[in-house]
Amino acid sequence: MPIRFAPLRLPLRRGCRPPRSCNGSSPSWRWPSAAWPSSCWRCWGSCGCPPCSTPPGSTWTGRPRPRGAPLALGPQLGRLEALPRLLPHHGLVSSDKASVSYLLGRREVGQVAVIAVGGPPESLDARPGALTLQILGRKGFIKAALQHGAALVPVFSFGENELFQQVPNPRGSLVRAAQERLQKLVGLALPLFHARGVFQYSFGLLPFRSPIHTVVGAPIPVPRTPVPSREAVDRLHATYLERLIALFEENKTKYGVPPEKHLNLI
Repeated sequence: MPIRFAPLRLPLRRGCRPPRSCNGSSPSWRWPSAAWPSSCWRCWGSCGCPPCSTPPGSTWTGRPRPRGAPLALGPQLGRLEALPRLLPHHGLVSSDKASVSYLLGRREVGQVAVIAVGGPPESLDARPGALTLQILGRKGFIKAALQHGAALVPVFSFGENELFQQVPNPRGSLVRAAQERLQKLVGLALPLFHARGVFQYSFGLLPFRSPIHTVVGAPIPVPRTPVPSREAVDRLHATYLERLIALFEENKTKYGVPPEKHLNLI
């Protein structure tokens, strides 16, 4: 039984009931077509894990409500005038430590934080066919999960990079150097993307009509550790990467990825 958005498909597969969870998504949901609708559905009741509150749950019987798992965006967006007032009304919050700790530290059962792990830099490598994830050095969400005892849930969206083309910007090029310089100055990446228009399909800023299939892995139980050691963070990070890779390998051929292609983790 799927929940269908246009063009997003979220296959329901399993259910679980951790009190709170930290949902790490890859790719980094750099385009809002996957992240926003995926984070806006949730079951009534005590079940608050991403398999039940965003994408799947084998016995998903709850009624949806518009405000579900908050999607954590880069803290740089908070610098823009008016956005800090508008984003929370649409289920979006800053991804800084204070915001994530607030979400996961609330006493209500079923608290979920959806985090785009790769952040703005990953968007510069987003183009059709790309499978590059900037995740090897991203461990802040792991530490937050340990501090709050929040289950970690790997998520991967197949087809998201097919929504837009991007101007060629290989590492070392003038375009890439300018983008990286801008990111250091203002904290925001600026991918030069294009897709289709309203009445034609050759050029524009609307996404291509390409389906996205978001799959969600089983939750990784995390013991609450208020002051986690570096070794504990590294172990959990390695476990998360193993589960993410396994989730990708298990589902890639179902959604058009050739068997010989694998994730490129940097």
